[in-house]
Amino acid sequence: MARRYAVAGTGSRAQSYIRAMFQAHPEEAELVALLDPNPGRLAFHQRLVTELGGPELPQYGADDLERMVKEQSVDRVVVTSPDYTHASVVSRLLRAGADVIVEKPLTINAEGTRQIVDAMNESGKSVVVTFNYRYSPRNSALRQVIADGEIGKVTSVEFQWVLDTRHGADYFRRWHREKLNSGGLLVHKASHHFDLVNWWIASSPTRVFASGGLFFYGDENAAARGLGQRPERGTIDGSANDPWLLDLRNDDTNRQLYYESEKYDGYLRDQDVFGPGITIEDNMSVIAEYANGARLSYSLNAHSPWEGYRVSVNGTLGRAELEVVERAAVVDDQIDPSYPSDRVIAGDVRTNGERLVLQKHWATAVEVEIPRGEGGHGGGDRLLYTDLFVGPTNDPLARAADVNDGVRAVAVGIAANQSLATGQPVTVADLNLGGWSS
Repeated sequence: MARRYAVAGTGSRAQSYIRAMFQAHPEEAELVALLDPNPGRLAFHQRLVTELGGPELPQYGADDLERMVKEQSVDRVVVTSPDYTHASVVSRLLRAGADVIVEKPLTINAEGTRQIVDAMNESGKSVVVTFNYRYSPRNSALRQVIADGEIGKVTSVEFQWVLDTRHGADYFRRWHREKLNSGGLLVHKASHHFDLVNWWIASSPTRVFASGGLFFYGDENAAARGLGQRPERGTIDGSANDPWLLDLRNDDTNRQLYYESEKYDGYLRDQDVFGPGITIEDNMSVIAEYANGARLSYSLNAHSPWEGYRVSVNGTLGRAELEVVERAAVVDDQIDPSYPSDRVIAGDVRTNGERLVLQKHWATAVEVEIPRGEGGHGGGDRLLYTDLFVGPTNDPLARAADVNDGVRAVAVGIAANQSLATGQPVTVADLNLGGWSS
């Protein structure tokens, strides 16, 4: 019998879960309700449900979580609301009697982790955090190399991630631009990356030091570079002449979900990346110590001309290196702000692709084959949704993530934010994250 599901938070992320329920897992998941404070976004997702052959669903406002669970006999809720709402929404749902699937990050601060863990322990209900990067074949392949002992005991990890001027810039247009909403990119974005490290090396962070700041985006940086007066938003006539502006009218989803829904809550999805009010960093560096003795050196840049990442894992027997180019360049006709393009650009010396190399001591380097699958993230999305809606299989790579994995992932970012504020290293155990210790 299918479990009864609801979706709480009907922004853009909700679409993939709804499609998975109707298209891939109708026997396991029945969507029975939608919840969001914005009627326009609720209407958008109801149209999607109708297109997928689904019924007219009951709709609820943000204050109706408990009532929705009771009235619709909801077994499980997919939470895709903004990060700052996660602690309250997840804990309320757990106490109302529903299990929860929550988009990363689990929450944005230590108080939020304690709130969720306490509610889970008191209710006996479960929380699953959706770390889809684990399921990407290239990341799974690196995990396999390490788990097989190919490089011996891990001593250190070097991890560089660059977000380009489409994807990276987009965080500075929307609600993520305020740290109180997102925890900054060290929590919102990098929790994906820290989870990968925790999972790759099968250990937990113990101490963190961070450095960084807002060095590119924002009004002060724009003024220092002489950019002149800027519009407050991108949905204006003439925005096509400025690659930093996003016109919501140019994309049907953005137009319906955000531009036509502004009238309900005033939320602007297209703020200028060089405007005032940005309180998150765009350049960050982190050093983290792990319980197994390994060290992590991590950096994130949010205004790179290309998008991708490089990770090197050093061990007592050798070194594994993974390099990924998700988008080799940003050009004028690439209008999607949120997902890397596969298009090959003639004459570009950098090309999209991925490569995993293993080199043992006293030996030449060899390339490790990365399996390919069908669907998003190289087949990873399909595997993730199977784990979510069917149930985890006997996976030797242990890709399914529980609440403890969610806490470990945000632990680095929360500690890093405190380190940024104080200039001092932070011991993770001192954060009292609730229910988890290294």
